[in-house]
Amino acid sequence: MQLHISGQHLDLTEAIKKHVHEKLGRLDHYFDRVIDGRVVLKFLSHEKLSNVVEISVSAPGHDFHAEARDANMYAAIDQLAEKIDGQVRQYKEKLQRHRAGPVAAALATENE
Repeated sequence: MQLHISGQHLDLTEAIKKHVHEKLGRLDHYFDRVIDGRVVLKFLSHEKLSNVVEISVSAPGHDFHAEARDANMYAAIDQLAEKIDGQVRQYKEKLQRHRAGPVAAALATENE
Protein backbone atom coordinates (compact mmCIF):
# COMPACT_ATOMS: atom_id res chain seq x y z
CA MET A 1 0.00 0.00 0.00
CA GLN A 2 1.17 3.48 -0.86
CA LEU A 3 0.92 5.68 2.27
CA HIS A 4 1.46 9.43 2.09
CA ILE A 5 2.04 10.79 5.60
CA SER A 6 1.99 14.49 6.38
CA GLY A 7 1.96 16.53 9.57
CA GLN A 8 0.33 19.80 10.47
CA HIS A 9 1.84 21.80 13.34
CA LEU A 10 4.12 18.93 14.38
CA ASP A 11 7.38 17.38 13.31
CA LEU A 12 7.07 13.88 11.90
CA THR A 13 9.63 11.60 13.47
CA GLU A 14 10.76 8.28 12.03
CA ALA A 15 9.18 6.53 15.02
CA ILE A 16 5.76 8.01 14.24
CA LYS A 17 6.07 7.15 10.54
CA LYS A 18 7.11 3.59 11.40
CA HIS A 19 4.16 3.23 13.80
CA VAL A 20 1.73 4.43 11.11
CA HIS A 21 3.16 1.97 8.57
CA GLU A 22 2.98 -0.91 11.08
CA LYS A 23 -0.62 -0.24 12.07
CA LEU A 24 -2.02 0.61 8.65
CA GLY A 25 0.05 -1.84 6.64
CA ARG A 26 -2.35 -4.65 7.52
CA LEU A 27 -4.92 -3.17 5.13
CA ASP A 28 -2.90 -4.75 2.32
CA HIS A 29 -4.36 -8.19 2.90
CA TYR A 30 -7.89 -7.00 2.10
CA PHE A 31 -7.17 -5.91 -1.47
CA ASP A 32 -5.03 -7.49 -4.18
CA ARG A 33 -4.42 -4.26 -6.05
CA VAL A 34 -2.52 -1.26 -4.81
CA ILE A 35 -4.32 0.94 -2.31
CA ASP A 36 -3.51 4.62 -1.99
CA GLY A 37 -3.72 6.12 1.50
CA ARG A 38 -3.24 9.64 2.79
CA VAL A 39 -2.60 10.11 6.50
CA VAL A 40 -2.62 13.55 8.11
CA LEU A 41 -1.37 13.95 11.68
CA LYS A 42 -2.36 17.20 13.36
CA PHE A 43 -1.53 18.90 16.63
CA LEU A 44 -4.25 21.27 17.81
CA SER A 45 -3.05 23.32 20.77
CA HIS A 46 -6.47 24.79 21.56
CA GLU A 47 -8.21 21.46 22.27
CA LYS A 48 -7.98 19.04 25.18
CA LEU A 49 -7.61 15.99 22.93
CA SER A 50 -5.03 17.80 20.88
CA ASN A 51 -3.77 15.05 18.55
CA VAL A 52 -5.90 14.33 15.50
CA VAL A 53 -5.15 11.65 12.91
CA GLU A 54 -7.11 11.44 9.66
CA ILE A 55 -6.89 8.88 6.87
CA SER A 56 -8.39 8.68 3.41
CA VAL A 57 -7.95 5.38 1.60
CA SER A 58 -8.73 4.85 -2.07
CA ALA A 59 -9.38 1.23 -2.96
CA PRO A 60 -10.89 -0.37 -6.06
CA GLY A 61 -14.55 0.60 -6.05
CA HIS A 62 -14.69 2.54 -2.78
CA ASP A 63 -13.10 5.34 -0.75
CA PHE A 64 -12.78 5.14 3.03
CA HIS A 65 -12.28 7.93 5.58
CA ALA A 66 -11.69 7.87 9.32
CA GLU A 67 -10.58 10.25 12.05
CA ALA A 68 -9.35 9.68 15.61
CA ARG A 69 -8.53 12.07 18.45
CA ASP A 70 -6.53 11.44 21.59
CA ALA A 71 -4.13 13.20 23.92
CA ASN A 72 -1.43 10.69 22.89
CA MET A 73 -0.48 10.56 19.19
CA TYR A 74 0.29 6.83 19.26
CA ALA A 75 -3.08 6.06 20.87
CA ALA A 76 -4.81 8.15 18.20
CA ILE A 77 -2.99 6.18 15.47
CA ASP A 78 -4.08 2.91 17.10
CA GLN A 79 -7.71 4.07 17.26
CA LEU A 80 -7.56 5.16 13.63
CA ALA A 81 -6.18 1.79 12.57
CA GLU A 82 -9.06 0.00 14.32
CA LYS A 83 -11.66 2.27 12.72
CA ILE A 84 -10.36 1.99 9.16
CA ASP A 85 -9.77 -1.75 9.54
CA GLY A 86 -13.40 -2.19 10.60
CA GLN A 87 -14.67 -0.16 7.65
CA VAL A 88 -12.60 -2.10 5.13
CA ARG A 89 -13.47 -5.48 6.67
CA GLN A 90 -17.19 -4.61 6.62
CA TYR A 91 -16.97 -3.53 2.98
CA LYS A 92 -15.18 -6.72 1.95
CA GLU A 93 -17.73 -8.87 3.80
CA LYS A 94 -20.53 -7.00 2.03
CA LEU A 95 -18.89 -7.67 -1.34
CA GLN A 96 -18.54 -11.35 -0.55
CA ARG A 97 -22.20 -11.62 0.50
CA HIS A 98 -23.33 -9.98 -2.74
CA ARG A 99 -21.10 -12.20 -4.86
CA ALA A 100 -22.33 -15.33 -3.11
CA GLY A 101 -25.93 -14.65 -4.14
CA PRO A 102 -29.14 -14.08 -2.26
CA VAL A 103 -29.48 -17.62 -0.86
CA ALA A 104 -26.02 -17.65 0.71
CA ALA A 105 -26.52 -14.14 2.11
CA ALA A 106 -29.83 -15.16 3.69
CA LEU A 107 -28.19 -18.21 5.27
CA ALA A 108 -25.32 -16.09 6.59
CA THR A 109 -27.67 -13.63 8.29
CA GLU A 110 -29.82 -16.48 9.59
CA ASN A 111 -26.81 -18.14 11.28
CA GLU A 112 -25.75 -14.93 13.08
